[in-house]
Amino acid sequence: MTDPRHFYIDGRWVAPAVPRDLAVIDPSTEEAFATISLGGQADTDAAVAAARAAFDGWAYGTEPAERLALVERIATIYKARAEDLAQAMSREMGAPIAYARRNQVGAGAWHISNFIKVAQDYAFIRPLGPQAPNDRILMDAAGVCALITPWNWPMNQITLKVIPALLAGCTMVLKPSEIAPMSAIVFAEILDEAGTPPGVFNMVHGDGEGVGTLLSTHPEVDLVSFTGSPRAGRLIMRNAADTLKRVHLELGGKGANIVFADARDGAVAHGTRYCFNNAGQSCNAPTRMLVERAIYDEAVEIARATAEATGVAPASEDGRHIGPVVSAAQFERVQQMIQTGIDEGARLIAGGIGRPEGLNRGFFVRPTVFADVRNDMAIAQQEIFGPVLSIIPFDDEDEAIAIANDTPYGLTNYVETASPDRRIKLARRLRSGMVEMNGNDLGACSPFGGMKASGNGREGGVWGLEEYLEVKAVSDWPEGA
Repeated sequence: MTDPRHFYIDGRWVAPAVPRDLAVIDPSTEEAFATISLGGQADTDAAVAAARAAFDGWAYGTEPAERLALVERIATIYKARAEDLAQAMSREMGAPIAYARRNQVGAGAWHISNFIKVAQDYAFIRPLGPQAPNDRILMDAAGVCALITPWNWPMNQITLKVIPALLAGCTMVLKPSEIAPMSAIVFAEILDEAGTPPGVFNMVHGDGEGVGTLLSTHPEVDLVSFTGSPRAGRLIMRNAADTLKRVHLELGGKGANIVFADARDGAVAHGTRYCFNNAGQSCNAPTRMLVERAIYDEAVEIARATAEATGVAPASEDGRHIGPVVSAAQFERVQQMIQTGIDEGARLIAGGIGRPEGLNRGFFVRPTVFADVRNDMAIAQQEIFGPVLSIIPFDDEDEAIAIANDTPYGLTNYVETASPDRRIKLARRLRSGMVEMNGNDLGACSPFGGMKASGNGREGGVWGLEEYLEVKAVSDWPEGA
């Protein structure tokens, strides 16, 4: 692998202007397994300058078919490097290796494939309409993009940003999470091998206060796409305001999983396992389970049994267990929130404070379930980002909708019911960017994103491509052109 201390700028791997080393920690062992360097002003300026210099040639000197051909080569090499990506993500952020291979690597492959489908049929030049036969709408590249990605789903988020930006004709600087940087290095190697022109894709490691701030304030950056916490999202919006950048934010969530008495068999167990996936470190995790009172006691017992049956083990071990949370800071945050739930009077029915039995090292959290939670409790309102489920009873549809919407977030909600009329009613009234019904995942090319404190904009599908495009109206277009 490339020296992890180096950055990818203008088609070359280059050393930092001023080295500032940071250890990369394996959350299963709490030991360092690699060292990167954090970038500074000179590195950021160099990467942005390379992207700016490459922009005209990439945006206006290539046809959409050429950009699509590059992404198709990326898809082929990505598949060939799948095991390298899986090993990197398993070690850097603690995904069990089987989960890393299947879900973490698979998410990136899925998005690349879906964007290829979108680009094959996308009209970058189109008629305005029959009322103006000589007018055209041009979908133009937005410009130089700063792409700031998180640690919890590294390839998922990198591909959701980099691939549509490439297809749109944008050039870019990627700042991956400094906590989970190793898979991003593999990804940069993939783009290099695929023949990405110098300056089109650049990557600089750094933290939010450093490179993240430098990118979001940089006068030569036209667009910032960020995935992370609402706190950081607010800072990025403020930083970008002086230069009037476009800002796309994919932030947190506190999804409600509304389980009615007529729900399918297995709905409660499925929802509990879904909450614990990726050690609970997913913004769209269904962390509040709202259960109709007629089946509440039964649901509580099923959730308890499911949590107690959920294995926890090091990421290197094969199997369907969950791994550690990503860092010492995240471990402490989850422990504090579990204690807060106990102090608030929620009924702890599984898990709790401390590591699981037999694991005295590593950032492992016991799969935890609270029952009799009120929606005004901190554990029901704050994003915990760990394997912690809160169960809340409700009496009717209107109460369920009111509880689900009573949160700062609005990313994903879930509904379990056999009633078609009820599904329609809830889909319309739930204040979230996505609603998943009866355990059915959203389809290929669906838009991913939310409202309220969950951010703005959408990733995936045609909506994700258009995040990186500007609309240009043109009159008197030459006939037949």
